[in-house]
Amino acid sequence: MAKWAVIYSSVTGNTKQIAEAIAKEAEHVAESCDLFRVQDAPADVSGYEVVFLGYWLRLGAPDPQMLQYLPHVTGTKVCLFQTHGTAPTSEHAITSFARAGYLLGPDCEILGTYGCRGKINPALLKRRTDLGPDDPHSGPDSVKRWQLAATHPDTQDLDDAAYFVQGMAKKLAMKKRFLARKAAQAKTK
Repeated sequence: MAKWAVIYSSVTGNTKQIAEAIAKEAEHVAESCDLFRVQDAPADVSGYEVVFLGYWLRLGAPDPQMLQYLPHVTGTKVCLFQTHGTAPTSEHAITSFARAGYLLGPDCEILGTYGCRGKINPALLKRRTDLGPDDPHSGPDSVKRWQLAATHPDTQDLDDAAYFVQGMAKKLAMKKRFLARKAAQAKTK
């Protein structure tokens, strides 16, 4: 087993809750797990076998602090996680994972992704309620989405985050077995 790290950015506390759930579960499947706010994260993550990177969404991409950090993450296995005010399966959420992955430094391998709803910053909600009817963030559908987001992250989201960690550990173990079998076969040829 090796060391894992969880690095996150959070303003309202949503992503922090998920990061803490991930780090807690990682303690059971890794040698150890370090938890960092992005502003306190190490510039060099080469000492970690797996690095979980968590952020909230802004304009369909990771928040500004994580945007600055992602290019510095190089040569490691990465798991991305995010919180946002929309459905985890929405185009907005899925595209943001692609944007985060694109911004990673060279030689990173993305093992997996996890996203969940999270409460929207009250200051942002105030601005959005004052928008006109032509704005894509106004209207009854948006109000319903905001109300649903206000109930997250919930217990199920935290449990799902722990399950995500277990899945990543299983994926790593299976890959190691596959590569060992492949190396053994190459030696016998």
